[in-house]
Amino acid sequence: MSLVLVGIFIAWGALLPDNVENVLGVVDGFISDTFGWFYLIVTTAFVILALYLVFGPYGKIKLGRPDDKPEYSYFTWFAFLFTAGMGVGLVFYGVTEPLTHFYSPPSAEPETTAAAKQSMQYTLFHWGVHPWATYAVLALTLAYFKFRHRAPALISAAFAPLIGDRSKGGWGIAIDTLAVFATVFGIATSLGLGATQITAGLSFTFGGIPNNLTTNLIVISVITLLFMLSATTGINRGIRYLSWTNIVLAISLMLFVFVLGSSVKMVESFTTTLGNYIQNLPTMTFGMNAFEGDRGFLNSWTLFYWAWWIGWSPFVGTFIARVSRGRTIREFVLGVTAVPVVFSAFWFSVFGTAGFEMDKAEGGVIYQLMNEMGNEVALFAFLESQPAAALVIGIAVLLITSFFVTSADSGTFVLGMLTTGGKLNPGVSVKATWGIILAATAAVLLWSGGLSALQMAMLIAAFPFAILMVIMCVSLIKALKSEHGILQMETKQREYDPEFREKQRKELKRMREGFEEKLPDTEDEREF
Repeated sequence: MSLVLVGIFIAWGALLPDNVENVLGVVDGFISDTFGWFYLIVTTAFVILALYLVFGPYGKIKLGRPDDKPEYSYFTWFAFLFTAGMGVGLVFYGVTEPLTHFYSPPSAEPETTAAAKQSMQYTLFHWGVHPWATYAVLALTLAYFKFRHRAPALISAAFAPLIGDRSKGGWGIAIDTLAVFATVFGIATSLGLGATQITAGLSFTFGGIPNNLTTNLIVISVITLLFMLSATTGINRGIRYLSWTNIVLAISLMLFVFVLGSSVKMVESFTTTLGNYIQNLPTMTFGMNAFEGDRGFLNSWTLFYWAWWIGWSPFVGTFIARVSRGRTIREFVLGVTAVPVVFSAFWFSVFGTAGFEMDKAEGGVIYQLMNEMGNEVALFAFLESQPAAALVIGIAVLLITSFFVTSADSGTFVLGMLTTGGKLNPGVSVKATWGIILAATAAVLLWSGGLSALQMAMLIAAFPFAILMVIMCVSLIKALKSEHGILQMETKQREYDPEFREKQRKELKRMREGFEEKLPDTEDEREF
């Protein structure tokens, strides 16, 4: 069913690209103007729920059996979170978004100190707690039901506490199909962004390569072959090694810019931006410009991002859940939210501050190039002025490609799980099929209307899935409340039931006697 629906969309986009762009525009405008408030409230509810899970009574519950240990080290786990969550986006928007907000801030006077301050504040807002809380609540729900209750690794399995066995029938199929649809458009949006930036980098560095749709399609085709090869190796080889590579390259590039730039000012920007973000979080979270009437910034940036994170959540959430067995709820939520938010804040402080200084020194040339050639050239226009520019740009292109391959590889893995009954290791043919589908969807959206079509498709696909996520959260709380009640009853039984305590005492005595029988004969060996 999922293949049929996505196939129809691909055929529609290939045959009638103008019609696709027009229809997407109408639907996108209607959702943005009518239900923009819904995105704001939903993402805020996810943040509140994440805080409750950290500080509430369920934090010690483990995602798995009581004796399960984490499958991956912290470094590998964070590498998975980073590369699956928003790696391509951080590279794409690292210089672009702060500069764009500097020249077109939400409310401050453009090209002023206030504009720079507001630019960094809203950039962190878009990449801060809200997206990672969205990922966390969905990933936690899937991991809890999969590893704690041995349910299938499917979105529909999380609805069992509310709809019972109907989660395995028609309702379950409809839920999983919608999740697949949202996942396809979420990943296709990122693939489109990655392809346009790789093309821009190659064109900017090598003048003979045109920055056009044809080159974008060639890049998508080449990258598709790469991530399909990676997909054949499985999660513990291809995706793991690529994630490590991504982390090393990203940190190396960030440190390169940090060391050669105004390091002290970048650190000051980091602390200042973090403070402004925390101080103004409620205002930014609920601001709908109801009285000003200007919704341009809100629709183009905030609502797009909130839709993007929701659309990406079935993909990122399923993947994070897959690699998080053995962690407690508190450890899981803190790891998925706090660490990536701090890293994102420092990333944008480094590239945003360096971008401001470079653009000012060059008389606004970076922003001018962005207007003439597209936002995707901002990073390369900035890196061109750095020492060893050719090498650094080459590393940046390699990093984007690696993120591109990892995201698509992880995406085919998740789509394979969702369409094979929740198998943790879907077959190569299934992943290859979804790899082709993802590439075709990204190509059709670029053909239909470029980046604007990608953004519109993302916002539309995310809307119905946001409703499902709200219901999933209710289901999770119901299951946790039930389990917590059972655990409390068992604790009281241990404390107040004499028979239960006597049974425990005898069991411990039996275990102690059995251990003593196995002790070595000599005193030195027993002491050792």
